Amino acid sequence: MDHNALQQYDREHIWHPYTSMLNPSPVFPVASAEGVYLTLETGEKLVDGMSSWWTAIHGYNHPQLNQAIHQQVETMAHVMFGGLTHRPAVTLAKKLIDLTTDNLQHVFFADSGSVAVEVSIKMALQYWVAQDRPEKNKLLTVRNGYHGDTFGAMAVCDPVNGMHSMFKNILADHLFVDAPRCDDQSAWKAEYIAQFKQTLAQHQHRIAAVILEPMVQNTGGMRFYCAEYLRQLSQLCQQHHVLLILDEIATGFGRTGTLFAYQQAQIEPDILVLGKALTGGYMTLAATLASTKVAEGISADQHGVLMHGPTFMANPMACAVANASIDLLLASDWKSKVKRIEQQLQGELARCTDVAIVKEVRCKGAIGVVELHQPIDIYWMQPRFVALGVWVRPFNKLVYLMPPYIINPAELKKLTDAIYQVIHEFSDRVH
Repeated sequence: MDHNALQQYDREHIWHPYTSMLNPSPVFPVASAEGVYLTLETGEKLVDGMSSWWTAIHGYNHPQLNQAIHQQVETMAHVMFGGLTHRPAVTLAKKLIDLTTDNLQHVFFADSGSVAVEVSIKMALQYWVAQDRPEKNKLLTVRNGYHGDTFGAMAVCDPVNGMHSMFKNILADHLFVDAPRCDDQSAWKAEYIAQFKQTLAQHQHRIAAVILEPMVQNTGGMRFYCAEYLRQLSQLCQQHHVLLILDEIATGFGRTGTLFAYQQAQIEPDILVLGKALTGGYMTLAATLASTKVAEGISADQHGVLMHGPTFMANPMACAVANASIDLLLASDWKSKVKRIEQQLQGELARCTDVAIVKEVRCKGAIGVVELHQPIDIYWMQPRFVALGVWVRPFNKLVYLMPPYIINPAELKKLTDAIYQVIHEFSDRVH
């Protein structure tokens, strides 16, 4: 097939994420990827501002990551993890335990972020069953959150403003409070945590765990909030004997300026969920880390077995490239790179506030967000970005960037210039 036939077959037969088969949004066939560039089948080169949904922090086709894959496939591409283990998985588990807070000493490998969230929820619920407290079977979370598209994960996504409202009568019924309202510049006020505090106190007897994304609510709206909220929340969880699950699938591995976002609040979660950038964007892999309290607590009853086992969990190739990605990150000056990206995003996206349809511009680490007053038109906007030589994937009312850390200032400027131009053009179209 030539690229036109390929694109047509795709349009007629392949169901892409969050699309309708009756009116699919445009797709652009990629032939190769190198560094921060995607090369299309038609020959155009696009600067990637998405890191392939926030995973490819080192860019594409990196020689060290390629080598890790090649070396591993020569010895063992996959082996079941039931009753067997292997060096790449043990090495990766040790790296994750060494990098995270001291209480997290146990690692469960999953094959996607959503599944890792499912595992975290199952851990929390099973912990309380083992403590002879089966009535503690609800989760408490904040609105505007997003934790994945499987059923357990959907149940703790925002039930009104999220993507899963059509399933509201099918999903498990959990507790929600308003999203955090304090940004990093706000002076702390007790009222910011009041609703959470009241709900936790009122329902502590039936809440198994609190689950939320630390510091940044990602797919639920790219909203940032202050570390003090997280500190207060953690203290309340301890006070009321409720487990704390932190979902760092999107924020882990440096994206917000610290290796993990929870470190900005200096707290210890009971369960931590990692994914996305774990393998540098090479293969699907996620991990759910648990404290000794949780791991041994689950094992306290006559069952004592965590009932979960993805077929491809701890895939050796995925673990091998994850090890290489973590080594590559830690050996680099990633903090300075992320800080430079943040400063450039702040400086260059600020001019977007001059456009009438722009509600707010906000930046944190290697995340830059332009929020509009109205939803974007993906059918018009996506091709315009491609025509300008960039890959930006807006959604809802948000046009945002989460680029690879290796991006240079000129490449990043091409992205911010394109956002400014397209938002201007979109403003002209809607007025």
